[in-house]
Amino acid sequence: MSTNHNAHLSDRLIKTIESNAGEFARGTVKQLQTNPRTESYHKIPPKEMYDRIYEIHHDLGRWLWEKSDQAVQSRFNQVGEKRCKEGVPLDEVLWALVLTKERLLEYLGAFGLVDSAVELYQQQEFDRLIGHFFDRALCYTAEGYGRLASSNSHWKMIAT
Repeated sequence: MSTNHNAHLSDRLIKTIESNAGEFARGTVKQLQTNPRTESYHKIPPKEMYDRIYEIHHDLGRWLWEKSDQAVQSRFNQVGEKRCKEGVPLDEVLWALVLTKERLLEYLGAFGLVDSAVELYQQQEFDRLIGHFFDRALCYTAEGYGRLASSNSHWKMIAT
């Protein structure tokens, strides 16, 4: 998808996400702290989760269009490493990202910003772009988590 091809609808969607980032982050934190698939997140301080979720969604336009793949990789490798250090199981870390993406897509659908068949197609393309972003976030999070877990296992074997 070209960034200029459907800028009008994309701009409205991004503005909606970014201007409602606080509300979105609060709802997502609540979901992660009550969902049985993210049990370890029930123990993470809500403020920490809120800050991370807010950051991504408040700057979503930059994450989607301006930031390089290396920036996404770096950020989500850090997320994976942090959750590994905290002892959060990898499946819960990945579920947290999946639930965040699903919540975002549901949230966008509820706003009804699409006025025509062309805009419906453009929203589907935008949803695909968000899906691509979260797919990379999942992979890079797992990469960072796995790298740290492997390193820790290696050092534990040496110590014994």
